[in-house]
Amino acid sequence: MGIEKVLLCGLGAVGLTYANKLKNICTLKILADNKRIEKYTQNIPKLNGQNISLDYITPNSSWNPDLIIISTKMQGLEDAIEYIKNYVENKTIIISLINGISSENQIAEKYGWNKVLHSYFIGHSAVREDNKVTQDGVGKIVFGSPYNFNLQKVQELKKFFEDGNIDYEIPKDIIYSLWLKYTLNVFSNQASAIMNLTFGEMKSEKFQSFAKKIINEVKNIAEAEKVKGSENLEKDSIKALLSMVDDGKTSMLQDIMAGRKTEVDIFAGEIIRLGEKHNIPTPYNEIMYDMIKILEEKNRV
Repeated sequence: MGIEKVLLCGLGAVGLTYANKLKNICTLKILADNKRIEKYTQNIPKLNGQNISLDYITPNSSWNPDLIIISTKMQGLEDAIEYIKNYVENKTIIISLINGISSENQIAEKYGWNKVLHSYFIGHSAVREDNKVTQDGVGKIVFGSPYNFNLQKVQELKKFFEDGNIDYEIPKDIIYSLWLKYTLNVFSNQASAIMNLTFGEMKSEKFQSFAKKIINEVKNIAEAEKVKGSENLEKDSIKALLSMVDDGKTSMLQDIMAGRKTEVDIFAGEIIRLGEKHNIPTPYNEIMYDMIKILEEKNRV
């Protein structure tokens, strides 16, 4: 049968971008609580200036989607895991487009690794202001599984994306690939939020020199976590930075500018926790963590 029905939880910048792509190639429903559904219906989400009409469903309803996509912020993951419980069956494929390296673990703790593929989004940054998202369409979902028992699900998702003309990539090593995206996020999101820098401004030699000190902390922890290829994280993450559109702004910088809570706990916070676990110093991340928490507190005043 393949993938015909998709449930999406999370209508942020990435979520809305993919909702707009998916609604034309499958039966798509957006999972949200009653309060959010009322908000979305009264203030219709806009992508690139156009209203995006979507079909909403609550956590208390029932349906049998083939694919569940979680695209909330990390702070919304716990609710999302609970919200999808009526929709998960043995055949269900679950992917998370949440930043960081731990969302798959949390989902699999509840529903099992036989349903969860590792995945993330990478592309040109989107700009979100309230219910309005601007994104140029450049981006892809990177996915895969380190487990042989998930190979059929990987192939099913590959066919679905191919048939729907949705850009994707299946790397040889999805765990390294996740850590590569994570490394980019740890230095670019956090530093840009503190220093108010665009991607173009982060391409200077001075910034790259600074970034490498942060990358070294991530690399040391990746090695301790036995991530294969971790010695390549510096050159590969700098290369990824240089490929970003110059006037793009990271999601964390946008969060600070909009007065929203950031994802610092899954970036510096996670690095600090893993550093303590492996007795590895993480001074740069400790400083960035404190600075971003101060910025968050300032926004709340």
